[in-house]
Amino acid sequence: MGRFRALRATRLAVIAACGALVIAGCSPTSEPTAENASPPATTTATAASGSALNSIDPAAFQAAVDAAAEELLIPGAVVQLRTPQGTFDAVVGTTELGADTPPDAQTHFRIASNTKTLTAALTVLLAQDGKLRFSDPVSTYVADVPNGENITITQLLTMRSGLYNYTNAPELAATLDSDPSKAWTPQEVLDIAFSRPPDFPPGTSYEYSNTNYALLGLIAEKVGGRPLAEQFQERLLGPLGLSQTSLPAADDTAIPDRYSHGYMYGGSAYALVDEPYPADMQAAARAGTLQPLDYTNQNSSYATAAGGVISTADNLAAWIRALVSGEVLNPDYQQQWRDSLQPEDPDAPDGQQYGYGISYQRFGPNASMYYHGGELPGFNSFIGYDPDNDVTLVIWANLTLSPEGKTTANALLPTVLDEIYAGMSLAPTPAPTPTR
Repeated sequence: MGRFRALRATRLAVIAACGALVIAGCSPTSEPTAENASPPATTTATAASGSALNSIDPAAFQAAVDAAAEELLIPGAVVQLRTPQGTFDAVVGTTELGADTPPDAQTHFRIASNTKTLTAALTVLLAQDGKLRFSDPVSTYVADVPNGENITITQLLTMRSGLYNYTNAPELAATLDSDPSKAWTPQEVLDIAFSRPPDFPPGTSYEYSNTNYALLGLIAEKVGGRPLAEQFQERLLGPLGLSQTSLPAADDTAIPDRYSHGYMYGGSAYALVDEPYPADMQAAARAGTLQPLDYTNQNSSYATAAGGVISTADNLAAWIRALVSGEVLNPDYQQQWRDSLQPEDPDAPDGQQYGYGISYQRFGPNASMYYHGGELPGFNSFIGYDPDNDVTLVIWANLTLSPEGKTTANALLPTVLDEIYAGMSLAPTPAPTPTR
Protein backbone atom coordinates (compact mmCIF):
# COMPACT_ATOMS: atom_id res chain seq x y z
CA MET A 1 0.00 0.00 0.00
CA GLY A 2 0.97 3.62 -0.37
CA ARG A 3 2.20 5.90 2.34
CA PHE A 4 -0.97 8.03 2.64
CA ARG A 5 1.39 10.82 3.60
CA ALA A 6 -0.97 13.74 4.03
CA LEU A 7 -1.90 14.47 7.67
CA ARG A 8 -0.04 11.38 8.81
CA ALA A 9 1.95 11.08 12.00
CA THR A 10 5.63 11.72 11.42
CA ARG A 11 7.68 8.59 12.00
CA LEU A 12 10.65 8.83 14.30
CA ALA A 13 12.60 6.31 12.26
CA VAL A 14 15.75 8.07 13.30
CA ILE A 15 14.90 7.52 16.95
CA ALA A 16 14.26 3.83 16.33
CA ALA A 17 17.68 3.64 14.72
CA CYS A 18 19.19 5.03 17.92
CA GLY A 19 17.76 2.34 20.16
CA ALA A 20 21.16 0.76 20.75
CA LEU A 21 22.68 4.01 21.98
CA VAL A 22 23.43 4.14 25.66
CA ILE A 23 22.45 7.58 26.85
CA ALA A 24 23.28 8.64 30.38
CA GLY A 25 20.63 10.05 32.69
CA CYS A 26 19.85 13.75 32.50
CA SER A 27 21.33 16.22 34.93
CA PRO A 28 19.43 19.46 34.18
CA THR A 29 21.24 22.74 34.36
CA SER A 30 19.84 25.61 36.37
CA GLU A 31 20.39 28.24 33.72
CA PRO A 32 17.38 30.53 33.14
CA THR A 33 15.24 30.19 30.07
CA ALA A 34 16.28 32.74 27.48
CA GLU A 35 15.74 32.82 23.76
CA ASN A 36 19.10 32.81 21.99
CA ALA A 37 20.87 32.35 25.30
CA SER A 38 24.60 32.94 25.33
CA PRO A 39 26.67 29.83 24.59
CA PRO A 40 27.67 27.94 27.71
CA ALA A 41 31.22 26.88 28.42
CA THR A 42 30.69 23.53 26.72
CA THR A 43 29.82 23.14 23.06
CA THR A 44 27.10 21.21 21.25
CA ALA A 45 29.56 18.37 20.86
CA THR A 46 30.12 18.01 24.59
CA ALA A 47 27.46 17.05 27.10
CA ALA A 48 27.52 18.15 30.69
CA SER A 49 28.92 15.46 32.94
CA GLY A 50 26.30 12.76 33.55
CA SER A 51 23.72 14.33 31.24
CA ALA A 52 21.86 12.83 28.30
CA LEU A 53 21.77 16.29 26.76
CA ASN A 54 24.34 18.35 24.94
CA SER A 55 24.88 21.94 26.01
CA ILE A 56 23.37 23.97 23.20
CA ASP A 57 25.49 26.54 21.40
CA PRO A 58 22.88 28.76 19.68
CA ALA A 59 25.18 29.63 16.76
CA ALA A 60 26.07 26.01 16.10
CA PHE A 61 22.41 24.99 16.45
CA GLN A 62 21.37 27.64 13.91
CA ALA A 63 24.15 26.67 11.51
CA ALA A 64 23.20 22.99 11.61
CA VAL A 65 19.54 23.75 10.87
CA ASP A 66 20.51 26.20 8.10
CA ALA A 67 22.62 23.58 6.33
CA ALA A 68 19.98 20.85 6.55
CA ALA A 69 17.19 23.17 5.37
CA GLU A 70 19.28 24.39 2.44
CA GLU A 71 19.88 20.82 1.30
CA LEU A 72 16.12 20.18 1.36
CA LEU A 73 15.36 23.46 -0.54
CA ILE A 74 13.03 24.61 2.23
CA PRO A 75 11.97 28.27 1.71
CA GLY A 76 11.29 28.85 5.40
CA ALA A 77 11.33 26.92 8.69
CA VAL A 78 11.33 27.28 12.46
CA VAL A 79 12.85 24.87 14.95
CA GLN A 80 12.00 25.63 18.56
CA LEU A 81 13.88 23.69 21.22
CA ARG A 82 13.19 23.99 24.94
CA THR A 83 15.53 22.25 27.39
CA PRO A 84 16.48 22.89 31.02
CA GLN A 85 19.26 25.08 29.57
CA GLY A 86 16.81 27.47 27.88
CA THR A 87 14.75 28.09 24.76
CA PHE A 88 16.47 28.14 21.38
CA ASP A 89 14.81 29.18 18.11
CA ALA A 90 16.54 28.36 14.84
CA VAL A 91 14.86 30.36 12.06
CA VAL A 92 15.43 29.73 8.36
CA GLY A 93 14.61 31.67 5.20
CA THR A 94 11.37 33.46 4.45
CA THR A 95 7.65 33.06 4.89
CA GLU A 96 7.04 34.01 1.24
CA LEU A 97 9.07 33.33 -1.85
CA GLY A 98 10.28 36.55 -3.44
CA ALA A 99 10.14 38.44 -0.14
CA ASP A 100 12.51 38.81 2.79
CA THR A 101 10.18 38.01 5.69
CA PRO A 102 11.85 35.62 8.12
CA PRO A 103 9.50 33.40 10.15
CA ASP A 104 9.62 33.26 13.93
CA ALA A 105 8.06 31.34 16.81
CA GLN A 106 4.86 33.41 16.52
CA THR A 107 4.35 32.79 12.79
CA HIS A 108 1.09 30.99 12.04
CA PHE A 109 1.06 27.86 9.86
CA ARG A 110 -1.23 24.91 9.17
CA ILE A 111 -0.34 22.17 11.67
CA ALA A 112 -2.13 19.38 9.75
CA SER A 113 -2.23 16.06 11.65
CA ASN A 114 -0.91 17.56 14.87
CA THR A 115 -4.59 18.50 15.18
CA LYS A 116 -5.18 14.87 16.16
CA THR A 117 -3.54 15.50 19.53
CA LEU A 118 -6.30 18.05 20.22
CA THR A 119 -9.14 15.90 18.87
CA ALA A 120 -7.99 12.93 20.94
CA ALA A 121 -7.56 15.03 24.09
CA LEU A 122 -11.08 16.43 23.70
CA THR A 123 -12.45 12.91 23.23
CA VAL A 124 -10.72 11.78 26.43
CA LEU A 125 -12.11 14.81 28.28
CA LEU A 126 -15.62 13.88 27.12
CA ALA A 127 -15.03 10.38 28.48
CA GLN A 128 -13.74 11.93 31.70
CA ASP A 129 -17.03 13.88 31.87
CA GLY A 130 -19.01 10.63 31.49
CA LYS A 131 -20.46 11.68 28.13
CA LEU A 132 -19.01 8.70 26.25
CA ARG A 133 -17.10 5.48 26.91
CA PHE A 134 -14.07 4.29 25.01
CA SER A 135 -15.81 0.93 24.53
CA ASP A 136 -18.85 2.51 22.86
CA PRO A 137 -19.47 1.38 19.27
CA VAL A 138 -19.28 4.09 16.63
CA SER A 139 -22.82 3.21 15.50
CA THR A 140 -24.11 4.69 18.79
CA TYR A 141 -23.18 8.13 17.47
CA VAL A 142 -22.82 8.00 13.68
CA ALA A 143 -25.03 5.98 11.34
CA ASP A 144 -24.01 4.00 8.25
CA VAL A 145 -20.35 3.45 9.19
CA PRO A 146 -19.10 0.17 7.69
CA ASN A 147 -18.69 -2.25 10.63
CA GLY A 148 -19.83 0.62 12.84
CA GLU A 149 -21.44 -1.67 15.41
CA ASN A 150 -18.09 -3.46 15.83
CA ILE A 151 -15.76 -0.42 15.83
CA THR A 152 -15.14 1.21 19.20
CA ILE A 153 -14.08 4.74 19.99
CA THR A 154 -10.81 3.28 21.25
CA GLN A 155 -10.20 1.74 17.82
CA LEU A 156 -10.79 5.10 16.15
CA LEU A 157 -8.38 6.81 18.53
CA THR A 158 -5.66 4.18 18.04
CA MET A 159 -6.01 3.74 14.26
CA ARG A 160 -7.35 0.19 14.46
CA SER A 161 -10.79 0.54 12.87
CA GLY A 162 -9.82 -0.80 9.44
CA LEU A 163 -11.73 2.01 7.72
CA TYR A 164 -10.37 3.19 4.37
CA ASN A 165 -8.29 6.37 4.56
CA TYR A 166 -10.19 8.99 2.57
CA THR A 167 -7.07 11.08 1.92
CA ASN A 168 -5.76 8.25 -0.24
CA ALA A 169 -8.64 8.59 -2.70
CA PRO A 170 -7.46 10.12 -6.00
CA GLU A 171 -10.70 12.06 -6.42
CA LEU A 172 -9.95 14.03 -3.26
CA ALA A 173 -6.62 15.27 -4.60
CA ALA A 174 -8.19 16.03 -7.97
CA THR A 175 -10.91 18.16 -6.36
CA LEU A 176 -8.45 20.00 -4.12
CA ASP A 177 -6.51 21.08 -7.21
CA SER A 178 -9.50 21.89 -9.42
CA ASP A 179 -11.45 23.70 -6.68
CA PRO A 180 -8.98 24.65 -3.92
CA SER A 181 -11.44 26.94 -2.10
CA LYS A 182 -14.13 24.26 -1.79
CA ALA A 183 -15.62 23.99 1.70
CA TRP A 184 -15.89 20.35 2.74
CA THR A 185 -18.20 18.81 5.31
CA PRO A 186 -17.11 15.82 7.40
CA GLN A 187 -19.86 13.77 5.78
CA GLU A 188 -18.42 14.43 2.32
CA VAL A 189 -15.03 13.01 3.22
CA LEU A 190 -16.66 10.11 5.07
CA ASP A 191 -18.70 9.33 1.96
CA ILE A 192 -15.40 8.98 0.07
CA ALA A 193 -14.10 6.57 2.71
CA PHE A 194 -17.30 4.56 3.00
CA SER A 195 -17.52 4.05 -0.77
CA ARG A 196 -14.54 1.69 -0.39
CA PRO A 197 -14.56 -1.55 1.59
CA PRO A 198 -12.74 -1.60 4.93
CA ASP A 199 -9.10 -2.65 4.81
CA PHE A 200 -9.33 -5.18 7.65
CA PRO A 201 -11.72 -6.27 10.45
CA PRO A 202 -11.85 -3.87 13.41
CA GLY A 203 -9.12 -4.35 15.99
CA THR A 204 -7.03 -6.81 14.00
CA SER A 205 -4.31 -4.45 12.78
CA TYR A 206 -2.93 -0.91 12.85
CA GLU A 207 -3.26 1.42 9.88
CA TYR A 208 -3.14 5.19 10.02
CA SER A 209 -6.40 6.54 8.62
CA ASN A 210 -7.71 10.10 8.73
CA THR A 211 -11.23 8.69 8.48
CA ASN A 212 -10.95 7.70 12.16
CA TYR A 213 -10.47 11.30 13.25
CA ALA A 214 -13.14 12.70 10.93
CA LEU A 215 -15.52 10.40 12.81
CA LEU A 216 -14.15 11.44 16.20
CA GLY A 217 -14.84 15.07 15.32
CA LEU A 218 -18.50 14.27 14.59
CA ILE A 219 -18.79 12.25 17.80
CA ALA A 220 -17.28 15.08 19.86
CA GLU A 221 -19.73 17.57 18.40
CA LYS A 222 -22.68 15.28 19.11
CA VAL A 223 -21.87 14.44 22.72
CA GLY A 224 -20.33 17.83 23.53
CA GLY A 225 -23.29 19.68 22.06
CA ARG A 226 -21.19 22.38 20.40
CA PRO A 227 -19.04 22.85 17.29
CA LEU A 228 -15.57 21.36 17.45
CA ALA A 229 -13.85 24.76 17.23
CA GLU A 230 -15.77 26.01 20.27
CA GLN A 231 -14.93 22.93 22.30
CA PHE A 232 -11.25 23.20 21.38
CA GLN A 233 -11.27 26.79 22.58
CA GLU A 234 -13.24 26.25 25.78
CA ARG A 235 -11.74 22.94 26.91
CA LEU A 236 -8.15 23.07 25.64
CA LEU A 237 -6.86 26.30 24.12
CA GLY A 238 -8.41 28.87 26.43
CA PRO A 239 -7.42 27.23 29.72
CA LEU A 240 -3.83 26.90 28.53
CA GLY A 241 -3.66 30.44 27.11
CA LEU A 242 -2.99 29.24 23.56
CA SER A 243 -4.40 32.34 21.87
CA GLN A 244 -2.55 31.79 18.58
CA THR A 245 -4.24 28.44 17.87
CA SER A 246 -7.59 28.00 16.12
CA LEU A 247 -9.71 25.73 13.97
CA PRO A 248 -11.02 27.89 11.10
CA ALA A 249 -14.58 27.76 9.84
CA ALA A 250 -15.22 25.54 6.82
CA ASP A 251 -15.43 28.51 4.43
CA ASP A 252 -12.36 30.30 5.83
CA THR A 253 -9.23 29.82 3.72
CA ALA A 254 -7.17 32.56 5.40
CA ILE A 255 -4.42 32.21 8.00
CA PRO A 256 -4.15 34.82 10.79
CA ASP A 257 -1.30 37.34 10.65
CA ARG A 258 1.61 36.82 10.98
CA TYR A 259 1.61 33.74 8.79
CA SER A 260 3.74 31.74 6.43
CA HIS A 261 2.86 30.80 2.91
CA GLY A 262 3.01 27.08 2.20
CA TYR A 263 4.60 25.48 -0.86
CA MET A 264 4.84 22.17 -2.68
CA TYR A 265 6.15 20.96 -6.01
CA GLY A 266 3.37 19.61 -8.21
CA GLY A 267 -0.24 18.74 -7.45
CA SER A 268 -1.91 17.65 -4.22
CA ALA A 269 -1.57 13.97 -5.09
CA TYR A 270 2.15 14.10 -4.33
CA ALA A 271 1.27 14.77 -0.68
CA LEU A 272 -1.98 12.87 -0.40
CA VAL A 273 -1.03 9.58 -2.02
CA ASP A 274 2.16 7.66 -2.56
CA GLU A 275 3.13 9.27 -5.82
CA PRO A 276 6.88 9.98 -6.17
CA TYR A 277 8.21 12.95 -8.04
CA PRO A 278 9.38 12.02 -11.55
CA ALA A 279 13.10 12.33 -12.18
CA ASP A 280 12.67 15.32 -14.47
CA MET A 281 10.71 17.22 -11.79
CA GLN A 282 13.39 16.47 -9.23
CA ALA A 283 16.10 17.71 -11.56
CA ALA A 284 14.19 20.86 -12.47
CA ALA A 285 13.54 21.68 -8.82
CA ARG A 286 17.21 21.21 -7.98
CA ALA A 287 18.21 23.38 -10.94
CA GLY A 288 15.79 26.11 -9.92
CA THR A 289 13.87 25.98 -13.19
CA LEU A 290 10.80 24.56 -11.41
CA GLN A 291 9.33 26.60 -8.59
CA PRO A 292 7.01 25.17 -5.93
CA LEU A 293 3.34 26.07 -6.05
CA ASP A 294 1.69 28.18 -3.36
CA TYR A 295 -0.88 26.12 -1.40
CA THR A 296 -1.36 28.65 1.41
CA ASN A 297 -5.08 29.19 0.90
CA GLN A 298 -6.12 25.71 -0.14
CA ASN A 299 -9.22 25.10 1.98
CA SER A 300 -8.26 22.72 4.78
CA SER A 301 -11.84 21.90 5.78
CA TYR A 302 -11.35 18.45 4.25
CA ALA A 303 -9.08 17.85 7.24
CA THR A 304 -10.93 19.51 10.17
CA ALA A 305 -10.70 17.15 13.19
CA ALA A 306 -7.96 15.17 11.45
CA GLY A 307 -5.79 18.14 10.51
CA GLY A 308 -7.44 21.55 10.14
CA VAL A 309 -5.91 23.58 12.98
CA ILE A 310 -3.63 26.62 12.59
CA SER A 311 -1.03 27.45 15.25
CA THR A 312 2.51 28.70 15.98
CA ALA A 313 5.69 27.09 17.25
CA ASP A 314 5.31 28.82 20.62
CA ASN A 315 1.77 27.54 21.12
CA LEU A 316 2.55 24.02 19.95
CA ALA A 317 5.52 23.77 22.30
CA ALA A 318 3.32 24.77 25.22
CA TRP A 319 0.55 22.40 24.08
CA ILE A 320 2.58 19.20 23.67
CA ARG A 321 4.33 19.71 27.02
CA ALA A 322 1.03 20.39 28.81
CA LEU A 323 -0.62 17.34 27.22
CA VAL A 324 2.18 14.93 28.08
CA SER A 325 2.93 16.28 31.55
CA GLY A 326 -0.66 15.97 32.82
CA GLU A 327 -2.04 19.52 32.69
CA VAL A 328 -4.97 18.63 30.42
CA LEU A 329 -6.50 15.42 31.83
CA ASN A 330 -7.12 14.26 35.39
CA PRO A 331 -4.68 11.66 36.78
CA ASP A 332 -6.94 8.67 36.06
CA TYR A 333 -7.57 9.59 32.44
CA GLN A 334 -3.99 10.76 31.96
CA GLN A 335 -2.93 7.23 32.87
CA GLN A 336 -5.49 5.78 30.46
CA TRP A 337 -4.10 8.09 27.78
CA ARG A 338 -0.59 6.76 28.42
CA ASP A 339 -1.79 3.15 28.63
CA SER A 340 -3.49 3.47 25.23
CA LEU A 341 -0.15 3.17 23.44
CA GLN A 342 0.26 -0.05 21.45
CA PRO A 343 3.06 -1.17 19.11
CA GLU A 344 2.16 -0.41 15.52
CA ASP A 345 3.94 -3.60 14.51
CA PRO A 346 3.22 -6.50 16.90
CA ASP A 347 6.49 -8.10 15.81
CA ALA A 348 8.38 -5.03 17.07
CA PRO A 349 7.02 -4.47 20.60
CA ASP A 350 9.81 -2.01 21.41
CA GLY A 351 9.27 -0.01 18.23
CA GLN A 352 7.02 2.93 17.48
CA GLN A 353 3.71 2.94 19.36
CA TYR A 354 0.46 4.78 18.70
CA GLY A 355 -2.24 5.56 21.23
CA TYR A 356 -4.93 8.16 21.76
CA GLY A 357 -3.74 10.68 19.19
CA ILE A 358 -0.08 10.32 20.14
CA SER A 359 3.00 8.37 19.11
CA TYR A 360 5.75 7.22 21.45
CA GLN A 361 9.28 5.89 21.07
CA ARG A 362 11.96 5.08 23.63
CA PHE A 363 15.42 5.58 22.17
CA GLY A 364 17.71 5.11 25.12
CA PRO A 365 17.65 4.10 28.79
CA ASN A 366 16.97 7.69 29.89
CA ALA A 367 15.24 9.28 26.91
CA SER A 368 11.89 8.87 25.19
CA MET A 369 9.53 11.06 23.25
CA TYR A 370 5.78 11.46 22.92
CA TYR A 371 5.19 13.07 19.56
CA HIS A 372 3.06 13.60 16.48
CA GLY A 373 3.55 15.02 13.04
CA GLY A 374 1.53 16.81 10.40
CA GLU A 375 1.60 17.05 6.65
CA LEU A 376 -0.67 18.56 4.03
CA PRO A 377 -0.01 20.45 0.81
CA GLY A 378 2.16 23.42 1.77
CA PHE A 379 3.35 22.50 5.25
CA ASN A 380 5.13 19.79 7.24
CA SER A 381 5.61 19.77 11.02
CA PHE A 382 6.63 17.78 14.08
CA ILE A 383 5.90 18.24 17.80
CA GLY A 384 7.39 16.20 20.63
CA TYR A 385 8.07 16.16 24.35
CA ASP A 386 10.66 14.04 26.16
CA PRO A 387 9.60 13.87 29.82
CA ASP A 388 12.78 12.09 30.89
CA ASN A 389 14.89 15.13 30.05
CA ASP A 390 12.28 17.93 29.89
CA VAL A 391 12.93 18.49 26.18
CA THR A 392 10.25 20.09 24.00
CA LEU A 393 10.74 20.18 20.24
CA VAL A 394 8.72 21.81 17.46
CA ILE A 395 9.79 21.79 13.80
CA TRP A 396 7.80 23.26 10.95
CA ALA A 397 8.65 23.94 7.32
CA ASN A 398 6.73 25.70 4.57
CA LEU A 399 7.61 23.07 1.97
CA THR A 400 5.78 19.75 2.15
CA LEU A 401 8.32 17.57 0.34
CA SER A 402 11.88 18.05 -0.81
CA PRO A 403 12.53 17.39 -4.54
CA GLU A 404 13.50 13.82 -3.58
CA GLY A 405 10.18 13.36 -1.77
CA LYS A 406 11.46 13.67 1.81
CA THR A 407 8.95 15.01 4.30
CA THR A 408 10.78 18.13 5.34
CA ALA A 409 10.23 18.36 9.11
CA ASN A 410 10.97 14.66 9.47
CA ALA A 411 14.09 15.08 7.35
CA LEU A 412 15.31 17.91 9.60
CA LEU A 413 14.86 15.74 12.68
CA PRO A 414 18.16 13.80 12.60
CA THR A 415 20.16 17.01 12.48
CA VAL A 416 18.20 18.48 15.38
CA LEU A 417 18.45 15.34 17.52
CA ASP A 418 22.22 15.29 16.98
CA GLU A 419 22.34 18.77 18.49
CA ILE A 420 20.16 17.84 21.47
CA TYR A 421 21.33 14.43 22.65
CA ALA A 422 24.79 13.33 23.66
CA GLY A 423 26.29 10.46 21.70
CA MET A 424 24.05 10.67 18.66
CA SER A 425 25.35 10.87 15.12
CA LEU A 426 22.44 10.69 12.68
CA ALA A 427 23.19 13.35 10.07
CA PRO A 428 23.47 13.48 7.10
CA THR A 429 19.72 13.34 6.88
CA PRO A 430 18.41 9.89 5.92
CA ALA A 431 15.27 9.38 3.86
CA PRO A 432 12.20 9.10 6.10
CA THR A 433 10.88 5.59 6.66
CA PRO A 434 7.77 4.98 4.54
CA THR A 435 4.54 4.61 6.44
CA ARG A 436 2.17 1.87 5.49
